[in-house]
Formats: sequence, C-alpha cells, structure tokens
Amino acid sequence: MSYRIEKDSMGEIQVPETAFWGAQTERSRQNFNIGIEKMPIALIKALALVKKNAAKANEATGKLETAISKAIQTAADRIMKGEVNEQFPLSLWQTGSGTQTNMNVNEVIAHLAAEKGVTVHPNDHVNMSQSSNDVFPTAIHIAAVQMIEEQLFPVMKKMIQTLHQLESENEKIVKIGRTHLQDATPVTFAQEISGWRSGLEHNVQMLELSLHELKQLAIGGTAVGTGLNASKEYVEVFFNQLNEETKIGFSEDANKFHGLACKDAAVFTSGALKALASNAMKMANDIRWMASGPRSGLGEITIPANEPGSSIMPGKINPTQCEALTMIAVQVMGNDTTIGISASQGNFELNVYMPVIAYNLLQSIELLTDGLRSFNQHCLVGIKANQEKMSQYVEQSLMLVTALNPYIGYDNGAKIAKKAFEENTTLKQAALALGLVTEADYDAWVKPEQMLGK
Repeated sequence: MSYRIEKDSMGEIQVPETAFWGAQTERSRQNFNIGIEKMPIALIKALALVKKNAAKANEATGKLETAISKAIQTAADRIMKGEVNEQFPLSLWQTGSGTQTNMNVNEVIAHLAAEKGVTVHPNDHVNMSQSSNDVFPTAIHIAAVQMIEEQLFPVMKKMIQTLHQLESENEKIVKIGRTHLQDATPVTFAQEISGWRSGLEHNVQMLELSLHELKQLAIGGTAVGTGLNASKEYVEVFFNQLNEETKIGFSEDANKFHGLACKDAAVFTSGALKALASNAMKMANDIRWMASGPRSGLGEITIPANEPGSSIMPGKINPTQCEALTMIAVQVMGNDTTIGISASQGNFELNVYMPVIAYNLLQSIELLTDGLRSFNQHCLVGIKANQEKMSQYVEQSLMLVTALNPYIGYDNGAKIAKKAFEENTTLKQAALALGLVTEADYDAWVKPEQMLGK
C-alpha cells in the first residue's frame, strides 16, 4: 500500500494514498483499533448536514468566503448521498465526545473540496463556529429524528393498517380469552387484534412526544456551552437553513449547558422505543402461542410458512418472524439500559459517552424499522383464524360460568366449575347435576356471544 504524508498540530503521519481523510482521522484509526462497531452512516450523514448548514450560516454572516462555503456544501452533499461511505473508518470506541469522527467528516470534506481546486482547512473552515461538543450531539438528534419520521413511522402506520384489516376480517369470530395463560371469558379475535393495534397507535404518540425534545439542538454552544466563536446571527441562520432543507422544525436548545452535558432527550426517545419493543414482543408472543402446534399446541391461527424450520425434522414450520422480532425487542431493551447509564455520566460541561449513545439509539430505530417491516410483510398479513378450533375452546371453557354470577352468585359458580373440571363434564351438566339452574335458564344465561362487552 502506498502512503502520503499528512500533518496536523502533532506533526506528520502516514495516511493511505487512497484515503480522503487526514492526519487526525488516521491517528484515531491507529489508536482505537477496537471492536468491529463503526460510527453509523446515518450519523455521518447528519454530521455532513450540520457542516453544510454551518457553512451557509458562516457565509451569510460574513465569516466564510463564498467559494469555500460552496465547496463545503458540495462535498457535504456527496457525503449525504452516500458516495464516499468507505471514507469513515473510525471505531465507535473512541473519544467520548465524538471529536475524532467530527474531524473525520471535516477532513473528508476538505479533501473533496481540494479535488475541485478549492483549499479548505478542516478546522478553520469546515469546523468554523463549531466544536465537536455541540456538533456531535446535534448530529445525534438530527439523525434520530430523520430516521424516526422518515423510516420508522411509515412502517408503523403500515402495520396499523394491516391490523385494521385483520380486525375487519375477524370481527365475528369468538375465541376464548386468556389471563395468566389460563382460560378466561370470551373475546372476539378482532378485539384481541385491536389491542395490538392500539398499542402501536400509542407508541406513535409516545415517539411523537419524544421528538419535541429531540428536535432541540445544542448547536451554537461550541466547547462548553458559552457559545464562544459562534455568533447569535450564525445560530439563527443555521436553523433557518436547516429547517428549510429538512422541512423539520428543529429549534435551538435554550440552555446550551444542558444541551452539551445532558442526554435526556435521547433517554426519553429510547424509552419510547423500548415501549414499542415491549408491545412488539407482546404481539409476537401472542401470535406464536396461538399458532403453536400444528397438532399439539393451541392451533388457533395459522401463519405463513416461509421456510423449513428444522434441519432434522422434515415438514416442520416455525414462527421465525416472531422469533426475529422478539430478539430485536430484547436488543432494544438492552440498548435502552446502555443509553440510560451513559446519559447519567455527564460531568460538568460535557457528556463523554456520546458515541455509544448514538450507536445504540440509532440501532434501536433501525432494528425496529426493519423488524416491524419484515414482521408485517412475512407474518402479519398472512394470519388466518382457525375458527373451528377457536369455537371448540370456547365451548369447553369452564370460565363461561362467569355469566351465571349475577343469577346464582360467585360461590355457586365456583362449585359448578370445580365439579365440571374434576368430573370432566360440561359446565351445563355440572350445573344441572347440582340443581343450581334449570336447563332453560342455563341456555338463556350462558351465551358466549353475549359476553363480549360493547
């Protein structure tokens, strides 16, 4: 491999000839050869977006020459289009402020500008009016907001539509309800599905609420929150340009000391993602329980047979989409713990756990987006009720005795259920044998279709 010599404030260092980065990126690449986790590309693109709009703001306020500003903007656009993704090699496990990745972006932008014949300094020009300490948390927020609004929300809303359709298809099918994994009073299959659907609708609302906090950005705080080297005019133009480009209502964090040192907005959003993961786990578990079998389980529904389920048992089909989604759910829950602990470690004017916060937050959004899309496409849309099996479970349920409570009381109802269970008879047979109701009254009072609520 051939090399070139790059210089920074610490001196000279060899950089691969094909690399677009400079000395500071190379030092980080050599000093932090840790793990396989790299900075998420979504974060890199958000950093480029910050650089682009910072250049616009610096140009508008007279601090940056137009030619240099345009060169920065053009280079940033190339990064945002994903044209040079391979130029961001740094490990996640680096400085806790994200400074080295900020400089990676600065250096790549300077290199791309030089290719067009414009001399751009990564610190003096690309990083003008900025510090890694305000740029990096700003990029985390931007990346998360964009991923939630542009990727996760559309998938969630598509899944809600699927569930609405399933409700319509199954509104007249009565099945046994279950609490504590034990038989309970009847519900319709549509009512059960409505619980899944309502959970997702609540999750959309929770995430929307969290975005109010996440859309507040730390930019303009520079190194410690005082805004040194960043004018008020620069910040105002930055937000005007950013919102014009993204069509998202980002706003300035009113207290930059909070914006740099506290990551509570990320914690709040992660909590909403964990709530979504919890509801996804519940839905997937319900579905794989109901689909269990096909002959020795509940067998209340069938789900699509997407691939062979066993390397040794021919013909076996497993609820693989449910398993994938539930693994995603536990990963998101683990990510939330990491984010919460990391956010608690803001010391004085800066939190230095930002790379791991960024990685886990963006991974949670990405996994839920992809997992819910896959689950909807390859499982949810293909669910079919086994009406015969559902009816069978309803007919043999002992909990239908609950309908007799208003007429004979709880204790007498318990006697009927106990007798039917011990003697393996129907509720009706037990009730008549005990002489607690007449046949006519039993038939009039115990009707599953009338036990479904409003």
